[in-house]
Amino acid sequence: MPALTDPLEIGDVTLPNRLYRAPLLEHAGNGPDAVDTLIDELEPAAAAGAGLVCQGATIVRGEGGCAAPGMTRVHDPEFVADLEHLTDAIHDHGGRIAIQLEHGGLRSMETWHRGHRERNPGPRQLAVSRPPRPLRLLDRLGFLSYDPHVLTTAECRELAADFGRSAAAAVDAGYDLIHLAGANMGIVHQFASPFYNRRDDEFGDPARFFEAILGEIRDRAGDVPVLTKVPAETGAPPGVGPTLSAGDCVRLCERLADAGYDALVPVNGSVFWDMSVIRGAFPGRSWRDERFRAGYVDAFGSRPRAALVAAANWAESLVYSREPAWNAGLCRRVRERVDVPVLCEGGIRDRETIDGLLGDAADAVGMARPFYAEPELPARLLWADAATDGVAAVCDDCNNCVVPQAAGESGVCRTPAVLREAGELRRAGAYERAGGADGGTIDGGSVDDGADADA
Repeated sequence: MPALTDPLEIGDVTLPNRLYRAPLLEHAGNGPDAVDTLIDELEPAAAAGAGLVCQGATIVRGEGGCAAPGMTRVHDPEFVADLEHLTDAIHDHGGRIAIQLEHGGLRSMETWHRGHRERNPGPRQLAVSRPPRPLRLLDRLGFLSYDPHVLTTAECRELAADFGRSAAAAVDAGYDLIHLAGANMGIVHQFASPFYNRRDDEFGDPARFFEAILGEIRDRAGDVPVLTKVPAETGAPPGVGPTLSAGDCVRLCERLADAGYDALVPVNGSVFWDMSVIRGAFPGRSWRDERFRAGYVDAFGSRPRAALVAAANWAESLVYSREPAWNAGLCRRVRERVDVPVLCEGGIRDRETIDGLLGDAADAVGMARPFYAEPELPARLLWADAATDGVAAVCDDCNNCVVPQAAGESGVCRTPAVLREAGELRRAGAYERAGGADGGTIDGGSVDDGADADA
């Protein structure tokens, strides 16, 4: 059985260990401080020893397609070239870095963010097919707003080419791997899903857009390793469909491995952008926080509408309760059928669970939200004695880091008890990198400056 500290090969890139920082929303944008923001967000994980650091979803076109405020676009090669400062910072610590490429399609801000639509009336949503009936109903009720442009066959190929062009620019800037955002209701997921995709051309095949993107990356960026999330829509509400079953996901993973993808990240979710992605508790603290009230009104159109969204969020929290390593069973099924590495993430919080997953359900294990409270988390996990230390992330899955992102706020830990625990660990020297080449303590921390005042 592999150990967490064992290296892992993905394509022709060797990761120094099997712990990775999964993609998160960094809210770096494309302004003059974007590169510095990304370095501040990502370098602590590499300095603490993470074998792979994944930059969060970045948009491959210059207009439209952002699923949330503050997302970075990588359509401009000159901007991407400046990201060499980021990749150098990661490499200085012996880590590897992947960039996750994305386009939101029907999940874009043009659909759900009222203020964004009013300020940017031009862009239309890109759609695989006409929006499904439940989404059209939400449009008629005024919660969403659709003016979709259904892609022609030629436009599907051109969008795939945009992924390839962005990947080539990223490789030139020093990124080691390309990570495709193939799940969580982005446009790649929409091509794979029978809920969204009712096309009668070649792109009606759920694997075809994945294959087209991979072909464009190979043509433009060479043999850079490419990994992708692959969705199963097991969390879709009853009566909503058709959907991707777990078996569909396994078969899709087999096809993508045969097509040449170098690693796969199978994930369970829904057909909607809901709490199936994050799970855990209802983030009541953040919904009630007066600092974010104006941002919620801007996003959802009014205080009553924001309250209705909060109520729906509460209902979802009852359905999608947190379970440890909720993708492990799906990952195990995929790993039994493919010959490329399978990465597992979702609800993994402690070293004992990680050790149980490696060699069984996964070849590498990732975490995302825990890094908001502990940017240097790998320093505690990598060299722990799982049998005696009981090392676990301090994150308690309250989700108060997530909801304010809809209001344009950064993703940071906002829970005083969690921040106090992380602070105590830092003062005790828990984030000193005991097993790494650098030694020393890693500075940093994603915290909410106002959290202590709320305690």
